[in-house]
Order: sequence, then structure tokens, then C-alpha cells
Amino acid sequence: MNSSIVDEIKSRCDIVDVIGRYVTLKRAGSIYKGLCPFHNEKTPSFAVYESKQFFNCYGCGAAGDVISFVMKIENIDFRTAVSKLAEQYGIDMDKFGFRNESRKNEIYELNRDAARFFFKNMTEKANPGLEYMKRRGLDPKTITKFGIGYADDSWDSLVRHLSAAGYSHKLMVEAGLASRNDAKGSCYDKFRNRVIFPIFNTRGKVIGFGGRDLGERGPKYLNSPESDVFSKKNNLYGLNLTRQDINKNNCAIMVEGYMDLVSLYKNGVTNVAASLGTALTENQCKLLKRYTENVVLSYDADAAGQKAALRGIELLHREGIKAKVLHISDGKDPDEFIKKHGRLAFMKLVDEALPYADYRISVVKQRHDLSSTEGVIDFLKDVNRVLATLSPVEADVYIKKLAADTGISESAIRRENNASARRTSGDGIIQGRSGPYSSRYDDAGSGQTGSTEGDNAGNIMLQKNFIKLITVNSEYINEIKEYESVFTDPVCFRIYNMLRALWEEDSEIDLKKAADSLEPSDAAALGDIVRSLPFPTNSDKMLADFKRKIKTDRLTERYENIIEMLDMLPENEPEQIRSLMDELKSIQSELQSVKIN
Repeated sequence: MNSSIVDEIKSRCDIVDVIGRYVTLKRAGSIYKGLCPFHNEKTPSFAVYESKQFFNCYGCGAAGDVISFVMKIENIDFRTAVSKLAEQYGIDMDKFGFRNESRKNEIYELNRDAARFFFKNMTEKANPGLEYMKRRGLDPKTITKFGIGYADDSWDSLVRHLSAAGYSHKLMVEAGLASRNDAKGSCYDKFRNRVIFPIFNTRGKVIGFGGRDLGERGPKYLNSPESDVFSKKNNLYGLNLTRQDINKNNCAIMVEGYMDLVSLYKNGVTNVAASLGTALTENQCKLLKRYTENVVLSYDADAAGQKAALRGIELLHREGIKAKVLHISDGKDPDEFIKKHGRLAFMKLVDEALPYADYRISVVKQRHDLSSTEGVIDFLKDVNRVLATLSPVEADVYIKKLAADTGISESAIRRENNASARRTSGDGIIQGRSGPYSSRYDDAGSGQTGSTEGDNAGNIMLQKNFIKLITVNSEYINEIKEYESVFTDPVCFRIYNMLRALWEEDSEIDLKKAADSLEPSDAAALGDIVRSLPFPTNSDKMLADFKRKIKTDRLTERYENIIEMLDMLPENEPEQIRSLMDELKSIQSELQSVKIN
């Protein structure tokens, strides 16, 4: 995009003014502060710097200029955000060689009038669409709530109606409401003999339509094509009505189809959204995260639904969202289930939904015969792909579960996991690792213990010394378990995991066996630690000193975070201020106690 228009936008748009339309801001010295719109919080951590025309959230890390804020808050692309700001501040984009937003507004108006036409068809006379809705158990109130309409079985009734209202055939085709017959030079309706579900954006504008076929002429569902105002991957059906309930419940229930959502909503499950008949997309995940960090996928129980759930839960996990999958045992879809069993039964299924790792492991388990030795071995090899996406703590929990379920020792599963990682990549990097913990492994395999972001030389040395202590006295493993989160360096982490596995298997650590089981580069790093680090004259004191340092660092980090939170808090929230001050005093006492001991 022309940089001159971007510069003009930034010079004309006051970031405080723009953000203030979405967030209640209060001046605090030279900055403005408020509750972050991108994650749920009770204590303000969102700051706007007027002098720098910049925003930053100390809670979730969101940051940027006025354009990036509008992109994120509205879930729109860069060009659309620029166009929106230009329109708001009276900047003529034509001067910079860009079309203004007038065309989009024309499509919005066209879609609005089309939605009214469809709704009138549905509600003012007997028709197949209304009969279908009655058979599906929907009442007039619900039909009105969602603006559900009917496209009659006519060649061009909508085209004629919109033409009489002054809209051009070109605009109808562009919006996806009509198709052109080039041979006859005429247009005809895109949607015919279908129940019509208007699709709204979060601002309440009609951006497209979904049509459910009532005959045998075409696909079961037909959606509007991509247009200047409609993109399936960037929108969710029903969110205009349900986003507040999603935010209030801190949970979104994701379904596949329009009827699933409407039926759940009618029966009292209102924190729900639908993915417009397509697989869940990355942008839809980002949109959901604006309102909650907890999502339950409620898809059909068939093979296609399971495939969609696997893809969806993976995308949500990568986005840092706590994702679960709901299972309807009798094979019914959410619409059928809730009509038969009611809201309470459905919410029980929501409560019982399987978390990310449990669901992925259950899917892997279905592929193998666990009654045979060969099936168990193949299952454990396959399940390592799931373990690779988890944090060390999570992986530890599930390794224990797998050991209990299969009868295979934890140490054997850990060793297989490490071996699987080495097989996946010759340089020790675990490929395909995803999710919020992926950066932990990104710099692995160089043969030297490198540093991931946030680590420093002191932390790396601490990790090496922990390993050294384990090689001196293997019983220190039990002492270090509580502090194993300190192993942020990937090489140190793999070495520690191997040593721990050997200890749990043999109650001792054979360094030769450890070296043979490790990748050569990791084995070399272990040898370097054993040879180069000095032998501790008082290993018990050294261990106590290391533990004291970790406790001090953790307490200090929390202390600094509270100071930042206090700086952001308005003066009219004395209870929160008092609570944080009390915590500061407690941390100070703990720090003093740690130093004394």
C-alpha cells in the first residue's frame, strides 16, 4: 500500500480518540490506561501512549499503532483498517489512488434489503421454508431473532425486487445474490427454494447469506461467495448475538452448522458460535480469543466431524486457547441431542468434554489394538506426536497416565519419547511442535546448550549445575523435581529428562548408558558438563543455594509484576490496591525468609 496514505492516517488519527471508542480510558500521568479489550482482566494492564501514538498491554503483550489496533479489534486486514480510518477522519483515499468505502456501503445496503425480502417471504405467508422451520422445532420468536428468511422457488423474484429498489445487476452479482445469464443478457436469483440464514458481522451489518436447500436441485447448503464485505475465514455465524454471553461465561461452544447454533440458542445455550460451514480457520480462532480463552468443539460424531475437530483443536491450541472436544455418544448432532435430551443434558456433555491432549490421545488409541503387544508398541510410538506438542509439565502428567493405561513403565515411555524426537530430526529439533510451548525447542540441537528467548548465561549455568549435581548424587533427582521448570534450555532439558528416566528405571544413573541413549550432540554436551564444571565440595549446600536462587527469582518476578499492576490501577479502586499491597508485603516477608534460611 502507498506509504503516503499510511503516513496521512497516522498523522490525522489520534490513537487515544480511536481506542477510546472501544475502551474506557483514564489518564494516569502522561499515559492513558484501561482494561485490555484483547483478553479478560479485572485489573487494567492496557496503556496508551499519546506522545508516541502507541498502545501496549502488559498482560497479553498486544502492542502497536492505531492501524494495528483497528486491525486487531475489528479482526480486519491492513487495507480495510486503513480504509475505515480514512473514512472516519475524512481522508480522501482517491487522492492516493485508492477507492473509498462507498462500494462496501452499497453492498451492506443491498444485503440489508435482501435480508428483509427473504424474512418477509418467510413470515407473511405460508411457504415451504416456514413448514421446514416448524418441523425443526423453531418458533416465530427464534426465526425473528436470527432474521431467518425464505428464498422462494422463483427464477428472479429477488432480482426484480432489488432492481425496483434501484440496485444494479452488477452489484447483485458482485454481492453473490444473483448470477448472470450471458446468453440472454439477464440475471437470476442465486438462492432459490432455500431457507436463508443472514450472516451478520459483530457490528450488526449483513455481510452474506447461507441457504439450506429444500429440494434436490443443488448442494444442501449454499453460502455467499467472497466479496468486499464477506470472508468466511474471518467471520463466525451468530457472534453478533452471542459474543457477550461467550465473554460472560468465559467459554465458547463451537458448532458446525447454522441449525445447530440456532437450536442450541433457542434451548438456552447462548455462548455458541458456528464456523459458516467450513473448517475452523486461524483467523476465526483469533476472533474467538477476543472474547474467551476457552473453547469447546461440538461437531458431528461422524468421520468428517472428527477430522474437523482434530484440525480445530490443533489450531486453537496453537493460538493459546484451552480447547476441548464434546462427544455425543449416540451419533447425533447438537441440534438433535438438545431437542431430545434438553439443555442440562447437553451442558453435562460440555462439562465432560475432553481436553486437547486427552482428545488427541483418544483418537490415536482408536487406530490401534491395545489388546496386543504389537498394538501397544505402535500406539506409544504414535502418541509421541501428541506429547511433542505439550509443555514439559503436561507431558509428564500424560506419560504417567499412559504408563498406568498400558502397563509400560514411565521411564520406557520417556526414553521412547526422546528417541522419537531424535528420529524426527537429525539435528535434534522436534519438527511440527506447535502451541504456546513451541519456542522452548526451537534452538535445539547445536551441540551446545544455547539460549531461548528470555534465558541468560546465568540461567544456562544454573541448569548445567543442576545436571552436574545429579551426576554427583542421583538421589538429588527427587529434590530437583519441584524445580524442573528451570530447564528452559532445550539441550539441558533433554539431558535432564534422560537422566530422570534412567533413575526411575534403575534407581541409579549410568552415565555411559545415558550418553548412548542421547543424540550425539546432546551426549557431547553432557560430557562437557561432567568434565568442565568443578566437582562440588559441599553438594548439599550447592543444591540449597540453587533452590534459594530459584525461589528468589520467582518471588522477585512476581514483585515486579505487582508494581507494574499498581502503576496501572486507577485511584478509585482501593480494594484492588489494598489487595496488591498486602501481597507485596507477603512477598517481602518471603524474600527475607529465603535470604535468612
